[in-house]
Amino acid sequence: MDPMVPLTNAQIRALKAQSQRLESTLKIGKEGLSPQFLAALTEALNHHELVKVRFEGFKDQKKELAPQLAEKTNSHLVTRVGNVAVLYRPKP
Repeated sequence: MDPMVPLTNAQIRALKAQSQRLESTLKIGKEGLSPQFLAALTEALNHHELVKVRFEGFKDQKKELAPQLAEKTNSHLVTRVGNVAVLYRPKP
């Protein structure tokens, strides 16, 4: 599946349900979207497909940063609730 093909509502619902059981894999701290953070997120997506990211820092910018995370990692922003964003990228 091409990562940039939009997800269907059914896929989004299923991914949201799966993400409920996930622990946050990564935390965005004072470094923000540093190259190191993006590399770690890319690696996490390579291994897990579905990744939960917690905003520890930059909480006031999470609405803008969550879509940027998806864009920079070529993944889908499944949901953003409170200080947590869930990203999905199918394995190749």
